Amino acid sequence: MSHSKNNITPTLMIQGTTSDAGKSTLVAALARVWQRRGLRVAPMKPQNMALNAAVTPCGGEIGRAQAIQAQAAKVDLNVHFNPILLKPSSDTGAQVIVHGKALTTMQAGQYQDYKKTAMNAVLVSHQYLQQDYQRIVVEGAGSPAEINLREGDIANMGFAEATDCPVILIADIDKGGVFAHLVGTLALLSKSEQNRVVGFVINRFRGDIKLLESGLDWLEEKTGKPVLGVLPYLHGLTLSEEDAVNNQVANNEDNYQRLKVIVPVLPSMSNHDDFDPLRWHQDIDFEFVYANPDNPEPLPDADLIILPGSKSVASDLAFLRNQGWDKSIYRHLRYGGKVIGICAGMQMLGEDINDPFGVESTALKAIGLKLLPISTSLAVEKTLTNVQFTLNSELQNAQVNGYEIHTGQSQLTERTRSKVLYKDAPMERGLISDDGLIIATYVHGFFNQPQVLQAITKWCGHKISQSDSAWELQEKAIDRLADACEQHLNINLIEDILTKWYANDK
Repeated sequence: MSHSKNNITPTLMIQGTTSDAGKSTLVAALARVWQRRGLRVAPMKPQNMALNAAVTPCGGEIGRAQAIQAQAAKVDLNVHFNPILLKPSSDTGAQVIVHGKALTTMQAGQYQDYKKTAMNAVLVSHQYLQQDYQRIVVEGAGSPAEINLREGDIANMGFAEATDCPVILIADIDKGGVFAHLVGTLALLSKSEQNRVVGFVINRFRGDIKLLESGLDWLEEKTGKPVLGVLPYLHGLTLSEEDAVNNQVANNEDNYQRLKVIVPVLPSMSNHDDFDPLRWHQDIDFEFVYANPDNPEPLPDADLIILPGSKSVASDLAFLRNQGWDKSIYRHLRYGGKVIGICAGMQMLGEDINDPFGVESTALKAIGLKLLPISTSLAVEKTLTNVQFTLNSELQNAQVNGYEIHTGQSQLTERTRSKVLYKDAPMERGLISDDGLIIATYVHGFFNQPQVLQAITKWCGHKISQSDSAWELQEKAIDRLADACEQHLNINLIEDILTKWYANDK
C-alpha cells in the first residue's frame, strides 16, 4: 500500500489450519496479554457461524466466543466485535445477523451473492474499532485454504487482504499431522496471502519439546517463516467451547453420589454454554445425551433433565418426539424427577408453539409437551436483553444474572397451575409447575451464579460444594492461557513484526 500506516491501529489476525485449531483461545490469550500491558484491545471475528450468542449492552447479538474475548480484554461487549453472525436454521440456510440485528434468513447461494454487502459491514466495523482501540486481534473462521470458499471470502484472507493486516497461522499438534497442516495450508494460499503469514503457532503440545525441535527447524527452513511459539496442552481448562458440544466433566475420584444431570442434544440446540457451570462442577455428573436415529433409545435415568435452547423449536420438538424422549420425560416426572426448560425448552414444555409469520418453519402450529400452562407465539422481532432477577424464597432468593435472546413470546393459559419463579418478573419470563417438579425460564446463563446453582441442586434434593461463578472460572482460564502465552510465545518478536508491518517495512 502506498499510504503510511503509522497512525493506524495495529491489527493482527489469527487463522487456523483447521476448525478447533485454537484460534478463539489464542485471540483471548493475546487480548489478556496486551491488556496486562496497558493496551485497550478489541477482539474481532468478521464472520462467525454459531448458534451460541451473547447480548451486547445496546441489545445486539454477537458470538459467545467474542464475548469471552472481550472479557479477556476487559472491555464492554460491542456489536463490531462480530459484525456478521450466521445462525444455521437448516443444512443449507442461516439467519443473517448484521451489526447485532437479524436481517433475514438466507440460503447458502443467496448469502454468497450477499458477501460483497457483508464485507462492507465488516470493514465499517474494523474502521470503527480502529478509532476506539489500540490493538485489534482478529479471529479467522475454519481454514483459509478452503478452495471452494475462497471467492468473496470475508472470514479469512479476504479480510486480511482488504485491511492489509499480518496473519499468524495456528495448528493443533494433538490432532496429528501438524507439519502437513501448516505447509499444506501455506501452499494453497496465493502469493500475496503467503506473504502476509508472518509466523506459526503450534497448539496443544504434550511431551518433551526437545523431540519437536528438529521439526521446528525444518518448518522454518522450508517456509522461511518463524515458529512464534509452541503452546502446551492445558488440562481441565474451564473455557466455553465456541461450537463443539463437549461431554468432558470435572475429575472426581470419590464414589459418593453426585447429582446426575442430562441434556438431550437437539439438532438446532443453541447456547450450550448455559451448561458449563454444571459440566465443570465436581459434585455434578453431567452428560449431553445424543440421539441414535437408527435405533432410538430412551433418555438415561437422571435426577434432572434440562431441555436446552433451540434455533428451530418446532422441528427440535418433533425430533425429541421421534426419539421417544417425550415419553422419557413423562416417566421421569411420574417418578418425581425434576425438569428445567431454558428458552426454547420452556416453550416446548407448554401447550403449543404458534408460528403465524413463518419465522422458523412453514408449520403454523406445533403441539407442546403440555406440562406447563403457557402458549407461545413466535414473532419477527427478537427479544435481546440482559436481565437480573431474584428467584423466589423457596429457591433461597438467589440472584440470576443472564440474558434473553428469543423470538417467541409466551402467555399464561391458566394461572392456577403454576407458581412464580422470579419475585420481580412476570410468570411469562419464568415459572414453576404447581407440583414443584418443573422450572422454566427464558434466561440464558441461568446457572452462572453459584447461589443459583446451590438453590437448584437443593431443589433436586442434593447438596453441592461452593463453587466459583462462571465468570470467575472463565477469568482463571483466561489467565492460564495468557500465562502460557507469556511463557511459550515470543511476544517480543510478535511486537517487532507488528511494528515493522505498520511502518511499511515488511
